[in-house]
This record gives sequence, structure tokens and C-alpha cells, in this order.
Amino acid sequence: MEPEIKIRGYHTDLYQHVNNARYLEFLEEGRWQLIEDHMNLEEFMNDGFHFFVVNINIAYKSQVKVNDVIRIQSGLGKIGNKSMVFKQRVINKTTCTVCVEADITFVIADINGKPLKLEGELKKKLKCIPLFEE
Repeated sequence: MEPEIKIRGYHTDLYQHVNNARYLEFLEEGRWQLIEDHMNLEEFMNDGFHFFVVNINIAYKSQVKVNDVIRIQSGLGKIGNKSMVFKQRVINKTTCTVCVEADITFVIADINGKPLKLEGELKKKLKCIPLFEE
């Protein structure tokens, strides 16, 4: 499911459009929804695995204003040896434009915060997350 959010006044800044920092929250909402839809997060964490963001790259394409409705698209970009990338896009449903494109790089760490190699059973669990559709 792709979450949708109606933009309210508290989402905006002095210029009456969504503030750049607010997009981090919208993108996180999209990732939570993606993970909840395709993984058992409680089981994943009980097995000692934890997601840690290590890099965020956001391209701001167009503005979003009060009363616009946005849709957050999310998917797996790639799985490397020690990190993985979620690709995300925010679409303004009101204007039918791409507002934001983002790559969020994660590592999976153990309970002590030590990054783990993405292999075997762990990699299998991560592959339950669907690929991002370009």
C-alpha cells in the first residue's frame, strides 16, 4: 500500500509550501508502511536485527502546498554486501507531479549496533521487500 497524506498548515513553512525537513517524516512513513506490508518487523527485531539509516539523498523536484494530497512510493533499490538502498518517490496527486525522489541507505545491525553482512537467511528476509518500480 502506498500511503497518502493530505497536506495541512502545520506541514508547511513561512513560504506556504512543505518544508524540506518535513519530507524526511513523509519518507519514513512510506518505509514503515512498506516494511509492515511485507515483513514481520517484530519477529525481525526479536531475531536481533535492526535497521539503521547511514545515508539519505533527496532530490526536491517540485513544491507541495496546503490541501494537496501526496502519495509515497517506496521499494527496495538494491541489496549489497553490507548495506541496502530503499528508493522512494513522493507524488503530488493534486498536480500529478513528482515532488521528491530519494535514496535511503541502510545497514542491518545486531543488538550491539554492529553492521551485519547481508547474506543467507537475513538476505532472504530482506528480499521479501518488493523492488522499487521506476
